[in-house]
Amino acid sequence: MTLTSKERVIKLIKGEEVDRPACFSGMGNVTTEGLNQLNYSFPAVHGDAKMMATLAASTYKLFGYECAVVPFDFCLEAEVLGCMMNPYENVDQLLYPTIKEKVLHEEEELWNYQPPTDIEEIKKLGRIPVVIEAMQLLKADIGDKVPIGTYYLGPFTLLGQIFDLDKIFKLAFKKQDKMAVVLDKLADFLIIMAKIFKEAGADYITVREMGATTDILSPKLFNSLIMPPLKKIFAALNEMNFPNNLHICGSTNSVIKFMNEAGADTISVEFKNDMNKTREDIGTEPIIFGNLDAYKLLCHDSVEDVENAVVSALEVGCDGIWPGCDIWPEAKPENVKAMVDAVAKHGAEKWNRKK
Repeated sequence: MTLTSKERVIKLIKGEEVDRPACFSGMGNVTTEGLNQLNYSFPAVHGDAKMMATLAASTYKLFGYECAVVPFDFCLEAEVLGCMMNPYENVDQLLYPTIKEKVLHEEEELWNYQPPTDIEEIKKLGRIPVVIEAMQLLKADIGDKVPIGTYYLGPFTLLGQIFDLDKIFKLAFKKQDKMAVVLDKLADFLIIMAKIFKEAGADYITVREMGATTDILSPKLFNSLIMPPLKKIFAALNEMNFPNNLHICGSTNSVIKFMNEAGADTISVEFKNDMNKTREDIGTEPIIFGNLDAYKLLCHDSVEDVENAVVSALEVGCDGIWPGCDIWPEAKPENVKAMVDAVAKHGAEKWNRKK
């Protein structure tokens, strides 16, 4: 059985039979190699659909990485909600865009906040038209053989984009009931966003709730505050038959059981997760992607280190080789290629699920 990358990734997410694990992710994977070959500047690609699509396809075309993912930044939904993005147009160093002006400033504004609910109006806001067009261009270019992925922030992490983060952490402890209402409204907004992405051509979506890492929140608070809106989102994604993934950074072992209960098709973790412990805690059935170091391994280590890391991830139970965060653009081209090649070489043999 030889599958296209698109067939392999979608079947993996759905838990169906495949020939081997895929080498892909639901997060950013543009590289400076791609930027240089296209002669693009990084700040310019976030607002131009053709450039966004062409750059997104470049990691597949250059290295065989088995997906194309747009957008490239965490600001898209926050802009729709009224925040202002800084693309760092006049900075020589490569930087990801950030929010420079939040839409909410006072606590009372937070409790009274209502995100937009009209899907046709939302399609016109911020850079949504750009991303819709980029997905359509990607679909026409490589969409018959490569899956088009997208992602957005989970409700708690998105709230940190539109309101002061320090205040959010304090309110999460002191006024949990009110915070739950706000997060539920953001969950409804994100469900609408998923409908827009799916309609535009995305084949799968990753919900990145990295702001709720256990480095900051206790497992108890994660279960009581973070889980309800996540469950609501994944129930809706499953209802619309939109293949999905839940990703959380950091040391996720203390909440891995909750992640598994959120209702996502798959979960993904980074290298700080002890995969042996994870498999002990939730068993072999859940589909888990991970858990390569997206920065040190790909930017600084050797080709041999990359191949060894791929084999190790397969042997401890990863079902897809998925860097634990956005691939840092300055990753060595030979290391990205080595990661892809190692999965093709060892995937069928070393995949723990098949043993």
